[in-house]
Amino acid sequence: MATSHLLAAAVTSSSSSAAFRRPLRRLSPPPLSLTLSRRRPFPVVRAADADAKETTKPKAPEKAPAAGSSFNQLLGIKGAKEESNIWKIRLQLTKPVTWPPLVWGVLCGAAASGNFQWTVEDVAKSIVCMLMSGPCLTGYTQTINDWYDRDIDAINEPYRPIPSGAISENEVITQIWVLLLAGLGLGALLDVWAGHDYPIIFYLALGGSLLSYIYSAPPLKLKQNGWIGNFALGASYIGLPWWAGQALFGTLTPDIVVLTCLYSIAGSLPVAFGMDTAKWICVGAIDITQLSVAGYLLSTGKLYYALALLGLTIPQVILQFQYFLKDPVKYDVKYQASAQPFFVFGLLVTALATSH
Repeated sequence: MATSHLLAAAVTSSSSSAAFRRPLRRLSPPPLSLTLSRRRPFPVVRAADADAKETTKPKAPEKAPAAGSSFNQLLGIKGAKEESNIWKIRLQLTKPVTWPPLVWGVLCGAAASGNFQWTVEDVAKSIVCMLMSGPCLTGYTQTINDWYDRDIDAINEPYRPIPSGAISENEVITQIWVLLLAGLGLGALLDVWAGHDYPIIFYLALGGSLLSYIYSAPPLKLKQNGWIGNFALGASYIGLPWWAGQALFGTLTPDIVVLTCLYSIAGSLPVAFGMDTAKWICVGAIDITQLSVAGYLLSTGKLYYALALLGLTIPQVILQFQYFLKDPVKYDVKYQASAQPFFVFGLLVTALATSH
């Protein structure tokens, strides 16, 4: 689920955060415009406009993978094969590997509503909501994030699609607008389809899109603020898709808002600390949140759901000691592969419990 990605990303971010403390003269990128441009390497032409608020210090440039993977390229993860096909490059920028948590969030929201039925119409609605949350709005988020990181990538990872010129600036801007408008359009369609008097899904999509923009774009660029930025990331991956799924089939309730915010906070806490501290806060935040939710379910008379959530938390804790706490970087993939199923089914248990 999203939180597992957040855990790994948080610790990785925290390990490099110390290097991001000092002001740096930043490269002045070309303006965000729709001016046509040929595909060319990103123009790193001058280091000016010193910005005391810019805290990102470039590290030594990474070399492009000698023999990248086509599979990694399509998923938008490191170790990707260099590609010339524009549609594969477009897909790479949207980072499909980040879509599943949003899809799962919609599923949890639909389950939490208590009104989802396995009918053709309800399944079709949920699929459209997943397309809005995953490929469209998450794809928009990932593309715009790469766009505003292009000056840093031109130094650190010049082989990436944007700084390398594999895709032109105009093509990137077009992709950003197409994905954004498609996501908002699907949100409006879902409100009409669900018969809403108030376009809540559209406004959730609009709010999430704005959050994504200020997360990546100056002057706010929330990603540079450990606490606020990573809570925004956690909310985007857990809270917003859940709310959209639940609003599509039912009504958002205060307990759902609180529960999803708790999960979002749990995934965002560790990034403000160093590696050793962060890994303990990481697992502690998640475990305490799940145990607290189990206690809440027990207090409301939902014994079996509370026991199910507790049962899913125990193997997760064991795997945390076996992999994550031992070496969160080395065992990142093993930890996510082994512990993630317990976490995502825990979210589903919580969703089902709130629907009864």
